[in-house]
Amino acid sequence: MAAGLPPDALGRRVACGTDYGTVRYVGSVSPTAGIWLGVEWDDPERGKHDGSYEGTQYFTCRHPKGGSFIRPNKANFGVDFLTAVKDRYGLNDKQDVQCGTGNTVVIGTKTVEFIGMDSVAEQQRQLNKLVDISVRECAVSHAGQEEEISRTCANMRHINLSKNLISSWETVVAIASQVQNLETLNVSENKMKFPSTSTFTSSAFSNLKILALNQTEITWTEVLLCAQGWPVLEELYLSSNNITVLERPDNVLQTLKLLDLSDNQLLDGNQLHLIAQLPRLEQLILRNTGISSVHFPDAGFGCKTKMFPSLKRLAINDNKISQWSSINELDKLPSLRALQCNNNPFVDTEKNPETLKQLIIAKISQLEVLNNCEILPAERRGAELDYRKIFGKDWLEAGGHWNPEKNKPSEEFLAAHPRYPALCLKYGAPEEGELKGQQPLTLKNQLLTLTIKCPEKPEQKPVEKKLPESMTIQKVKGLLYRLFKIPGSDLKLSYKSSKLEGKEVELDNDLKPLQFYSIESGDCVLVRW
Repeated sequence: MAAGLPPDALGRRVACGTDYGTVRYVGSVSPTAGIWLGVEWDDPERGKHDGSYEGTQYFTCRHPKGGSFIRPNKANFGVDFLTAVKDRYGLNDKQDVQCGTGNTVVIGTKTVEFIGMDSVAEQQRQLNKLVDISVRECAVSHAGQEEEISRTCANMRHINLSKNLISSWETVVAIASQVQNLETLNVSENKMKFPSTSTFTSSAFSNLKILALNQTEITWTEVLLCAQGWPVLEELYLSSNNITVLERPDNVLQTLKLLDLSDNQLLDGNQLHLIAQLPRLEQLILRNTGISSVHFPDAGFGCKTKMFPSLKRLAINDNKISQWSSINELDKLPSLRALQCNNNPFVDTEKNPETLKQLIIAKISQLEVLNNCEILPAERRGAELDYRKIFGKDWLEAGGHWNPEKNKPSEEFLAAHPRYPALCLKYGAPEEGELKGQQPLTLKNQLLTLTIKCPEKPEQKPVEKKLPESMTIQKVKGLLYRLFKIPGSDLKLSYKSSKLEGKEVELDNDLKPLQFYSIESGDCVLVRW
């Protein structure tokens, strides 16, 4: 074995400059002399082959050009945790340390400020005061001498170990077991081995509340095995781990409040049913998980599901959801208050973003925040009233009636609009006269004579138009697009009235008619883009 090469080099994580990889082979490579390391690189662009050389397969790679051979002296196998902490915080007594003036210490050419430090011995004692430690990208690969961490850094509560050279979950346990009050741990971007069978777990994570395991190649089965040692865990981050299949978490993760599964390509939306009984789960992040539908089969139209009983915040953005029926299903969640759902195919069915927003609001009764925007009570009322009116004709044609005894809408209508009966109870059922509007004979009395101006385009002359007061803002915009030949811009409309001197009222709801804003003949509509 080459001098300085760890005896457990096979399977270890290594760094070579800024590149990271895993040692897949240790030994000779004919016809050359000496020891070589066969490395599978995280970035396949760094490699040259698939682990074979001159017709001999020395190791295998997931990518056909993900591997290469390097000499052991080119590989960095990392340092122990405490060495990394001392280096990061300027407390390593092996460095050229000089006492500076006041509360500073000069390390080489770097000045590090500390409070009340007069000697190197005092610097070492400061380690015991550290509560929040970050050794990200510090090449940490092992715990170091037994109990050394607990003697030196007894008060740590939050540790960031992301993007290091940790090769196994055992190393994480070895570090955490020496930190009695550990609450937050981030070991993301460490490709490591996890236990494959149920083993006795120490009390290393007895106080752990937040754990990040993003980009660690952990599977859901391994999560459940390790979770036996996370008795009070509240937040678990598992993004980008190639998790495709879920299993029911029996007797584990029962305290979990947040679960992030983003960037894992789940087989289908039904996988979610397997984690639907987590009793305290309040936030579920499913961004870019490939799901195309959401369904809660235990509840019918207008009923609440028993799944996800505590779920308040749900993120399903950047997925493949194409049908509005999945949005209808979300109304079955009893505690849902916040939703992120942008960048899904169903949003393309409605070109106007404001109309899209109102449709979602009307379909999900308890929603308070949509795509990070608060839903005000007036906005909800307007969205629900408009929804009730827009689909009123469909409701009547499907068997709906203002008389409860005759009200028998079809199953097809209820499947498409499960909240419609509730909206009728809330605001009253729409009557035929209300939906048909005024007869053509009275149309002349409803026309508004308006002056249309473009205040930011002085070359555009004012235009006078007669428009029905029942015309929606959305249709007015369509007319103006054609009138001014505006290429695909977002129009912003407002109006001024002689009755509102000095005030400009924004026409901000595309679903509302002109009469909603109390516009009268003689008023001026202002167009901007």
